[in-house]
Amino acid sequence: MYYDREISSVLEELKTSEEGLSSEEAEKRLEEYGKNELKEKEKVSVLRLFLSQFKSILIFILIVASIVSALLGETIDSVVILFTVFLAGVLGFVQEYRAEKAIELLKSLTSPEAAIIRNGTEKKIPSTELVPGDIILLQTGDRIPADARIIKEFNLKVDESSLTGESVPVQKITDALPAETSEADRKNMAYAGTAVAYGRGRAVVTATGMKTAFGELAGLLGTIERSRTPLQESLDKFGRWIGGATLVIVAFVAVLGVFSGFPPLDMFLWGVALAVAAIPEALPAVVTVGLGLGVRRMVKRHALVRKLPSVETLGATDVICSDKTGTLTQNKMTVEKIYINAQNFKVTGNGYNPEGKFLKEDSGKEDPEVSEDDIHLRTLLLGAALCNDSNLHKEEDAWKITGDPTEAALVVAAAKAGFKNSEIERKYPRLAEIPFSSESKRMTTFNRLEDGPGSFLDSELVAFSKGAPEVILASCTKILLDGEIKALDQEQIHEISEKVKELADQALRVMALSFRPLEEGFSPEKVPSGEIPAEEIEKDMVFSGLMGMRDPPREEVKIAIKTCEDAGIKTVMITGDHKVTAAAIARELGILKENDLTLTGSELDSLDETEFEKRVEKVSVYARVYPTHKLRVVEALKKKGYVVAMTGDGVNDAPALKAADMGIAMGITGTDVSKEASSMILTDDNFASIVSAVEEGRNIFKNIKNFITYGLTAHIGEVLIVLTAILGWQILPLIAVQILWINLITDGLPPMALSVEPPDRGLMRQKPRDVEEGLITRREIAAGLGIGGLIATQALIVLVWALNSGFPLPKLQTMIFTLVVFSEMFNAFNWRSDRYSIFSLGLFTNKALIYAILTTVILQLLVVYTPFLQFAFRTVPLSLSELGIITALASTTLISMEIVKYLNARRHY
Repeated sequence: MYYDREISSVLEELKTSEEGLSSEEAEKRLEEYGKNELKEKEKVSVLRLFLSQFKSILIFILIVASIVSALLGETIDSVVILFTVFLAGVLGFVQEYRAEKAIELLKSLTSPEAAIIRNGTEKKIPSTELVPGDIILLQTGDRIPADARIIKEFNLKVDESSLTGESVPVQKITDALPAETSEADRKNMAYAGTAVAYGRGRAVVTATGMKTAFGELAGLLGTIERSRTPLQESLDKFGRWIGGATLVIVAFVAVLGVFSGFPPLDMFLWGVALAVAAIPEALPAVVTVGLGLGVRRMVKRHALVRKLPSVETLGATDVICSDKTGTLTQNKMTVEKIYINAQNFKVTGNGYNPEGKFLKEDSGKEDPEVSEDDIHLRTLLLGAALCNDSNLHKEEDAWKITGDPTEAALVVAAAKAGFKNSEIERKYPRLAEIPFSSESKRMTTFNRLEDGPGSFLDSELVAFSKGAPEVILASCTKILLDGEIKALDQEQIHEISEKVKELADQALRVMALSFRPLEEGFSPEKVPSGEIPAEEIEKDMVFSGLMGMRDPPREEVKIAIKTCEDAGIKTVMITGDHKVTAAAIARELGILKENDLTLTGSELDSLDETEFEKRVEKVSVYARVYPTHKLRVVEALKKKGYVVAMTGDGVNDAPALKAADMGIAMGITGTDVSKEASSMILTDDNFASIVSAVEEGRNIFKNIKNFITYGLTAHIGEVLIVLTAILGWQILPLIAVQILWINLITDGLPPMALSVEPPDRGLMRQKPRDVEEGLITRREIAAGLGIGGLIATQALIVLVWALNSGFPLPKLQTMIFTLVVFSEMFNAFNWRSDRYSIFSLGLFTNKALIYAILTTVILQLLVVYTPFLQFAFRTVPLSLSELGIITALASTTLISMEIVKYLNARRHY
């Protein structure tokens, strides 16, 4: 439907117009049709998520143990075990629920935007808010957000391979088609999920969400499951490894305990409890929460991670290949220099404000201002405004642009001379165009000029071109000079080429412009269709002048690049700009050093793979490159063993973004295709945000390793305490419910608080981590054994003290029970950083950890001093002096680690 009707009929049936819907009508339709999104499979309910926490075989064994205890009359033990299991389930549920919410937040933030017309004004909205009747704007690289009928097209071609499997882009039309036309041949329709491969156009939305062709397909296939991260897989392996080792030890000690005279039931309960305590089964959930919270922090720093696994990659990145425009610079291009009529002119003004003057350089006059009526200036600026797809408009007392920043600079310069694009487009309508492409490096439009600014432009039809100076100059055989069109000779070509180099040496981006009055009877519509080849039109042009513009570097980028250098990360600039321009900006930013190389795309093409791989480590700037060159750079660096992050914003950048270890798309200027191919999106298109994300990625990985090591020390310590006590004294130092309680409170809040630890001050002065390095290295195992052994030693000191003092067994167990909890709380401070003292970090910089430790200590004191809990956990009150001695002994866990950190610091500095 809709494909077999005229545009007016389609608009009438959808009760809309080319001015778009009103905001009020759009809201009504959104309620009627629902959001423009594919329905996901039914989500797991809160209840099912909670019950899933009890699927573990070890939890099952623990429940069986509780039932056995009840049957044998041990009611208190049975209730306490069940209660502890319930609390553990609640903790796991909270962790997973928070993780799911964090991931849902990411999904909502990654919703692509759609450019539409509402209330007669162009604007961008989340594509989920599109409704039938909306007018959408399409341009090269956009992912089409809904099914729509084409109402305007300018050489519009759409890649429909995602829907039909057809690899060749489909040329779109606006004419109505016969009713019997098959879906694949409906060339006047655009379908959700496909991508604009070429040109631009407008379309009216006919279907959204599950009513689209893509939605119907999705309904049959279902939605894609969210894959587990490699980090979670490695955590599972780690959990199974430590779990297997612990079970062997537990089984051995349990059997030994029975032979030592302990009741088999007690040893059974203790063995199960110790096994559960020793196996970090909740660790993957805790890590997922850590990742989710870290990713949410990244969002605040303008880096939106689309895929959680990429967080791991960030910490290992050692080369960042970055676009220049908008990422390293402000993306507010401003024309500063003009070359016309063999003379140099300066343009004043900043940003997008269309106010400024045109001053002749070296004129020697008091008032060097050039009249806006100058025929050379007006011809140049008219061409700049007409051969242009950008728009300048005022919004909330600020001048804004839509479109490419380079084109916007030309529009702003033209507006300074009174050529407002909204007015001249009506006065000099565009009849056809040859769009800009990365291959042609030029754009040409065909405009009707019945009343041009000069006699040589009083032609009914004029072609205007703009593009790379070498391309435009090569197409010109004439020049506008002294108010006349004259033949272009070699001397003038050499002079213009030298002027291009001079402007480029000043770090200006140079754009050349030309025009050509066309003969009467020329048919512009035959150019886009291919009946008249572009080469036949873009020749014998008249050179009108040069425009030099500058996109100032972002001040924060200079600092960010220095930070990268300190962190062992090499920054590489990849740009389509002229070699000299790119090198000048790179030097200013600190990217290009004295012995570094600069390569152009053509120079890169002349190198074979072997030669390029020899040079790739020395190249800091790639200029005048095509998107295919980016892919080659990425592959060469990866072959050298580097972990590469690549930025991109165009549809043709997608291969390089996918090939890179970390594909980074631009959130503002980036196309939907580049965003979908990326692992991360910069919401402010700022290079400094990449560096912030790298720091956050390193910090996330550091925190994960630290709280895993913290948990490892606790589990090792508990096993060593019981193993040594049974073997040496045939005493059970902790009963089952006490071990379960230790596991619950020490593996609960503190690890969560450690996951939000701020970055160490020296984090970005460390070299990137080895990607082959696992979560648990010899260093972590040594720390686990060392601190775990220290906690066990502390417990044995308490055990000997209690035995020598003649304390009863319940008091001995209460003392060791409290000691282990207190020692683990001191240990939590250790793992804020594995390098720096807590005093250098600041005692209160991680308030979440302070609250977590205070809460845990209070809970432990309640267990020791509350009568009901004393009965449940078999504890007895401790005197203040006994509690003081235990606290002092437990503090050696922190003191000893501080000494180790101090000695390491002395050794390294």
